[in-house]
Amino acid sequence: MPELPEVETTVRGLARILDGQRIERAAVHRADLRRPFPPDLVQTLTGARVTGLGRRAKYGMVHTDRGRTLVFHLGMSGRWRIDPPALDKHDHLVIETAHHRLALNDARRFGSVDLVQEAELDAWPAFAVLGPEPLGADLTPSLLRAATRGRKPPIKLLLLDQRVVAGLGNIYVCEALWRARIDPRKRGGSVTRPQFERLVPAIRAVLEQSIADGGSTLRDFAQPDGELGYFASRFDVYGREGATCRHDDGGVVRRIVQGGRSTWFCPQCQK
Repeated sequence: MPELPEVETTVRGLARILDGQRIERAAVHRADLRRPFPPDLVQTLTGARVTGLGRRAKYGMVHTDRGRTLVFHLGMSGRWRIDPPALDKHDHLVIETAHHRLALNDARRFGSVDLVQEAELDAWPAFAVLGPEPLGADLTPSLLRAATRGRKPPIKLLLLDQRVVAGLGNIYVCEALWRARIDPRKRGGSVTRPQFERLVPAIRAVLEQSIADGGSTLRDFAQPDGELGYFASRFDVYGREGATCRHDDGGVVRRIVQGGRSTWFCPQCQK
């Protein structure tokens, strides 16, 4: 599944093509993805000028001068293709400007496209329940400690809860916990303030490094221009079961299952 860095990379790629441009044509090539396309999507987009792009958690946003925002989620394998030489059978939404064609490609159809009134974005149900952005100033050690105080679930699972932190996914939680030397099995309420003071900058560093590298490129993900990122080659624990810990502590990376998802960590240095 594309995670926050992949979505941020996608939005930045789309901004280079769409920001300030007028949409001359829009077309949908099926009725739905995970849920139906908005019935007035084509009518709303055609002729609209793009006034900006943004991201909230794992959602991308295309703002228009009509007071409505296209909100997209890439699901498991969705991606935007820029100027494809030919349309693919999985190109379900196509947008054209004077100079470019963009196609939302989603073979598994777990993604979504919505139209939301600009003034109502914060109150939109999918956004209203989200926690702070991990790259924003609102995510602090104090906030995380308050959100997890007295909680029994493992810190790994709490960090995946979008109500605690918006947009964090399995890859980057594993990597951040390793950098902060926190055992993913540790109860959330038992994580100490010094550990949270290490964790918050670790979360930001992992995400910012991946964004700079262009995303982790697991399985189907690609940047809008078709180029793949290369952060995947830099994983310190994710997918490295049995490998020597890069903290040079004599530890070996171990894999366990938490909440139905794999967790990679080093029992030697993560306490």
